[in-house]
Amino acid sequence: MKKKIQVLVVDDSALVRQALLNLFETDPDIEVIGTASDPFAAAKIMEKKVPDVITLDIEMPRMDGLTFLRKLMSQHPVPVVICSTLTEAGSETFMKALEFGAVEVITKPKVGTREFFEESRIRVCDVVKAAAQVRPKKLGSRPIDIKPKLNADAVIPSGKSFNLKTTEKIVLVGASTGGTEALKVFLESLPLDCPGIVIVQHMPEHFTAAFSKRLNSICRITIKEAENNDTVLRGQALIAPGNSHMLLKRSGARYYVEVKGGPLVSRHRPSVDVLFRSGARYAGGNAVGVIMTGMGDDGAKGMKEMKDNGAYCIAQDEATSVVFGMPQEAIKHGGVDKVMPLQNIAGEVVRFCSVR
Repeated sequence: MKKKIQVLVVDDSALVRQALLNLFETDPDIEVIGTASDPFAAAKIMEKKVPDVITLDIEMPRMDGLTFLRKLMSQHPVPVVICSTLTEAGSETFMKALEFGAVEVITKPKVGTREFFEESRIRVCDVVKAAAQVRPKKLGSRPIDIKPKLNADAVIPSGKSFNLKTTEKIVLVGASTGGTEALKVFLESLPLDCPGIVIVQHMPEHFTAAFSKRLNSICRITIKEAENNDTVLRGQALIAPGNSHMLLKRSGARYYVEVKGGPLVSRHRPSVDVLFRSGARYAGGNAVGVIMTGMGDDGAKGMKEMKDNGAYCIAQDEATSVVFGMPQEAIKHGGVDKVMPLQNIAGEVVRFCSVR
């Protein structure tokens, strides 16, 4: 019998604890072994049983979640998913949480429609399952270097590329669990004159703006959260806003992005499959696709479409992936030209794009 993923829920709100408990009870692969109103109560539970995953709020009495996370990751690392109310003002705190070792950040479930509940259930349960696959390292020891599952047809119909090959390349990147650090490594290595880049990283709404600003402050190239109709420029990376799909489009010689709503695709919004399909259609052989660490198969079908339409496609290898799911599925689908370590991807992208 398959062992269930054992989860400890830590949040000072009884309503949130119950909401998460209700969400997890719908998934046969997840079992809640306890709930706690603060880190001290959580520590008592962990004296008897160590969970596979902890969901953790930031703002709590007696000890805040960030302090607890630092103590936990420096002593007895356990995969932690930050579950909190995200706002633009507070998102810098969540960047710190990722630096301290949190696997993912998700938004607290709220009362809403049945469709909203279902989307929350899918997102929260999938993130916990991804976190359970992670083997966290001690803080400071990290290496430097039941709705149908929709596909991209729900946002953009399939079709062959109708673009002529040009010397101007466009780089499309998809990532999920572990992607915040992987993108940092990739983007920090790019030169000022690199090709224009468009990125989907699975993230909640409001969080991508702070993530983009943080990367912009440490990288040579310009990085910003994408806005509808933004032009894709050399030396710049556009990151899809959380909770919105992003598509690459082309008008004459100009590449730009369309930011739009729509249903979850491959269980995500934004979806890598949506971005990659648009790249296959509007960039074709002028595109380079990169798929990085993450759970599930989002991006696998889209990358195959890109490769079939002439794009050069790269997957991060298993050794440097936090979760090898997304790259592995892309490889299985036959959409990958080259598999390589994270630290080598930026150099390969630059090398390929410099070939005329």
